[in-house]
Amino acid sequence: MSELTQLGPVSGHLAKPGGTGPWPAVIVIQEWWGLDAQTQSIADRFAAQGYLAFAPDLYHGELAALGDGEKAMTLVQKYAPGAPADLEKLYDALKSHPDCAGKVGSVGFCFGGRMSLALGLRRPVDAICTFYGGQMQVLFEQMRANFHAPVLGLFGDADVSIPAGTVQEFDQLLGEIGVEHEVIMYPDSGHAFFRDSDPNVYKPEAAKDAWERVTKFFAKHLN
Repeated sequence: MSELTQLGPVSGHLAKPGGTGPWPAVIVIQEWWGLDAQTQSIADRFAAQGYLAFAPDLYHGELAALGDGEKAMTLVQKYAPGAPADLEKLYDALKSHPDCAGKVGSVGFCFGGRMSLALGLRRPVDAICTFYGGQMQVLFEQMRANFHAPVLGLFGDADVSIPAGTVQEFDQLLGEIGVEHEVIMYPDSGHAFFRDSDPNVYKPEAAKDAWERVTKFFAKHLN
C-alpha cells in the first residue's frame, strides 16, 4: 500500500492529475474489504481523467484480505457507524483544498456505494455514483426527505447480495424525488463486476461500459 495522505481528519490515498490545478474533485469510497490497492488504482484512474481524487481510509488502518468475508463484516460493523461523519469532514476538507476547483463528486463500491449515497444526505455533493451499493435500501426513507444530487447507479443482474426488487425500487425512488438519474443493470454480471483484480467476479464488458458512463457523468456535472 502506498503512503497515505492526511486530508482534514481523514487519511487516504490522494491522486492528482499532471500539471497545475485546481481541478474538480472526486471522493472514491472503498468496498467492504477496506482501502486496498484496487480502490487506490481507481482513484489513480480518475486523476488521469483530470480529477483531484481522494480515496479515504474509512477503516483507519485496518484491512480485510480479499475473500475474508468474516473479517470484512467485523470491520464494517466497527467502522460503518462513524463513516458518514468521516466523509462529511473529508468533503469539507476537500472542498476547501487549494487544488479543488470547487465541485466535488463521490463514487463508491459495495459498502462504499451506500456511503456515497449517505454523503449526499449530509453534504451538497455535485454528483453521486453508486456501484452495487450494499444495503442502500436502509437510506431510502431519508433520501425521500432530503436528497438532491444527480445519481448514476450501476448494478449487475446476478448480484445476490442486493435483495430482489431493490434496484427497481431505487430507480423509482429517484424518479419520485425528482433528481436527475440513470440506473443501469448489466446482464450476466454479479456483485463487484468492476473489480478487475478478481477474475472470479470481473466482467470486462460491463466494467468498460460502466467506466465510460461514470466518466461522462462526472464530466457533465463536475466540469
